[in-house]
Amino acid sequence: MKTITNFWNYFQQNNFVFLLLNEIPKEELKTHFDKLIEILHQYNKDLDLIIKNKTNGAEIIITANGNPYLFKEVELLVRHSQNIKRWKITAFLQPETNLTKYENGTDKPLEFYGITLRISEMYFIPSKNPNKPTDLGIKVLLKNYIIHKDNPRLREAVYVHIEHLIGEKSFANDISFIEIDQLEKHDLEDDAVLELYNLRVFIDGFKLNER
Repeated sequence: MKTITNFWNYFQQNNFVFLLLNEIPKEELKTHFDKLIEILHQYNKDLDLIIKNKTNGAEIIITANGNPYLFKEVELLVRHSQNIKRWKITAFLQPETNLTKYENGTDKPLEFYGITLRISEMYFIPSKNPNKPTDLGIKVLLKNYIIHKDNPRLREAVYVHIEHLIGEKSFANDISFIEIDQLEKHDLEDDAVLELYNLRVFIDGFKLNER
């Protein structure tokens, strides 16, 4: 409990720095952020955090990076959080609810270790395990797979995108296996190929049918 208390005490005492991200010098901000991460890792070295600034406040998200074995650690930390004015404290990456930018193709590319991907340009094909019909797998199709296929970080980059899209818990619990391949022109004419931004809706339907 001491490490949990230390984390929230530090965050409460310095929360204004993270609240005013755009007004604090980058070096000072980095110092505070590195310290916050250091204290978080004293509690659990495999947890991470994301800070999002909004017009009427900000949000700190505690994430297990999709590792279900750490979910209880995240829940415990958030359960013992303090009430901090103008801050929303969230356990896990939550599903993206506004899909309009993906439908319109106006979403910004996300960069991850030199790999640039846009969710609006990503597709998937659902697949099942014949031995376990309740297990859902997907093959993710990328426009630039050929360019990045030898990058050891490609799989991790795709996982991060999907986590942000459908939420951390769904990513861990609802998808059993993921393949990655090149998107070909003829794929877009195949009814089995679906836009990745519709994955959450597909999963909900899949789970409903399996009941």
